[in-house]
Amino acid sequence: MADPRFLVVRLGSLGDIVHTFPAVAGLRKSFPSSDIIWATHPRWKFLVESSSLASEVWTVETRSLPSLRETLRRIRHERWDASIDYQGLWKSAALPFLGKVKRRIGFSSETIREYAVPILYSERVRCSAVHIADQNGELSAQTGAQIPVAEFSLRIPEDDANAVGAQFQKHGFGRYIVLSPGGGWRSKCWPPERFGAICRMIRGSLGLRCVVNYGPGELDLVAAIRSCSGDADPFPFDGAPGPLMAVLRNAACIVGGDTGPLHLGVALGTPTVALFGPTDPGRNGPYRSDAIVLRSAHAHTSHKRSDRTDASMLEITVDAAFDAVCRCARARQ
Repeated sequence: MADPRFLVVRLGSLGDIVHTFPAVAGLRKSFPSSDIIWATHPRWKFLVESSSLASEVWTVETRSLPSLRETLRRIRHERWDASIDYQGLWKSAALPFLGKVKRRIGFSSETIREYAVPILYSERVRCSAVHIADQNGELSAQTGAQIPVAEFSLRIPEDDANAVGAQFQKHGFGRYIVLSPGGGWRSKCWPPERFGAICRMIRGSLGLRCVVNYGPGELDLVAAIRSCSGDADPFPFDGAPGPLMAVLRNAACIVGGDTGPLHLGVALGTPTVALFGPTDPGRNGPYRSDAIVLRSAHAHTSHKRSDRTDASMLEITVDAAFDAVCRCARARQ
């Protein structure tokens, strides 16, 4: 009997892909000889490949008709035992549906936020787990996987590690702490003036510089942090996934909200201080780690996107965050 073949769909984004790795690792461990084809956005091809969990990584740009046509053609010309949509959006669920995969596994309506998406699945899983990584594992278990989630490791290319090392040596870096102030929507982000203040405290009390990681459209955030950091001189960094992984792996600590680089740091074993407000760390927080999670007791879980900082984020003080950073930094001396 031939080994089962799986089509895995998780198009983005960084943190969500990291939270999908344990479930695909469970699938791989349960079916070690199977082909697992992972469909993702071109931006995340390297990240998925770095996990070594997929037999092949197919890229698809859902806003490009030629890309969609080519991906659907490839899906239709392959034999599949099952597809698993770990994303739960119309654009991800449509790929195996339009690709005519007979067995299509996805979340039930109790888990999915986009209306009516489960009609595109042949099997709908009503999750009992709380954390999204474990919920993803329940989808893997639906295929017959005996191990829903498993450990995984990420490979950092030697060239990226060497390039980052040379860059940081040129700028006089020794030990450093990474700050990840972004997060897609500002309501779940700690204010830039507080990141600037913690930069000053880290430099003044610990003697360490901060690296401020930022993504597209966040230059204003970096400028605001630098403006509030005095002579702490934080170093801006906007590298691709490979260099970013090298930066995170060697950091004394990473500090950030519910953001992709923070979850990537957790996956790489970096000591972590996670600042949470409107999103629930029980569902979206650091997965299976000893990260320090700070969240106000008054925080109300909401996924409503807003350009204003949520009040619960303002209840996380600079002193509380700095105390957590000190504990993390001591753990990695």
